Amino acid sequence: MEDQAEKLREIMKRKKENSAAGGASKTNVKAVDKARIITVTSGKGGVGKTNLSVNMALAFARIGKKVIVMDADLGLANVNVMLNMIPKYNLYHVIKKQKTIREILVETEYGISIVAGASGFSQIANMTEENRKDFIAELDTLTNADIIIVDTSAGVSSNVLDFIAAADDAVIVTTPEPTAITDAYGIIKIIATEYDSLNMGLKLVVNRARGAAQAKSVADRMINIAGQFLNLKLDYLGFIYDDVSVPNAVLRQKPFMVVDPKCKASICVQHIVERMDRNKPITTGFSGMLKRLFKSSSETGRGA
Repeated sequence: MEDQAEKLREIMKRKKENSAAGGASKTNVKAVDKARIITVTSGKGGVGKTNLSVNMALAFARIGKKVIVMDADLGLANVNVMLNMIPKYNLYHVIKKQKTIREILVETEYGISIVAGASGFSQIANMTEENRKDFIAELDTLTNADIIIVDTSAGVSSNVLDFIAAADDAVIVTTPEPTAITDAYGIIKIIATEYDSLNMGLKLVVNRARGAAQAKSVADRMINIAGQFLNLKLDYLGFIYDDVSVPNAVLRQKPFMVVDPKCKASICVQHIVERMDRNKPITTGFSGMLKRLFKSSSETGRGA
């Protein structure tokens, strides 16, 4: 983490110099800064993280937002699978510097755009510091979006932590299952350890709940533990019903908000998005979030 933080500080220093050297660079940074970055992650796989990311994107689009979903699972990507799409290019080509991120951006029939992740390439699942530096620079070119939803891989790799740290909102997805709750707490604990001076804007969504009471019980327990033992603020964003419409939509490779927009799960996602839209953070895009990360690293001595 120390070497990474040092290298990232050097990147930002060069970017500041480049911005000062030309008005075009300033204009580009200003355009990026309007985007709200929402990272969706989980402690374990199979909790519905990607499904939530895609359907949240649709819900934001329905209230007039221009949305990009970036599949940041750099080993087992499946956003495109959920949408029954086979993009010609994906993040593999960006990381290998064969394409730019804007060149692989694909519009969908649902009014959102996606950046497809790479599947089956284990060598890029954990990028080198140099790859990560170049990749972050590419993210800064995603202009003209109101919302960028980053669907990470499950777990606590360096890539996942970087995407969480670069977000305006970091959404942790869990289910009422004990293993999912334990793993969700695990990733929250690591976030608190690595970025203890950072206002992460951590939010919790309980998926596949039988009802509001069960979801609130899970949320209250995690919020209390995070506050008591980690001194970390965790906000309860909402829950999603365990709804048969969801697996049915997955089998059809369509978002459940399209297959059945009035089902319980669709209504829950719409409520979550409306709540997020009412509580907008001060957005500074990837550039601003990375500056905040570097400041934190310097304060805690991780970059020294």
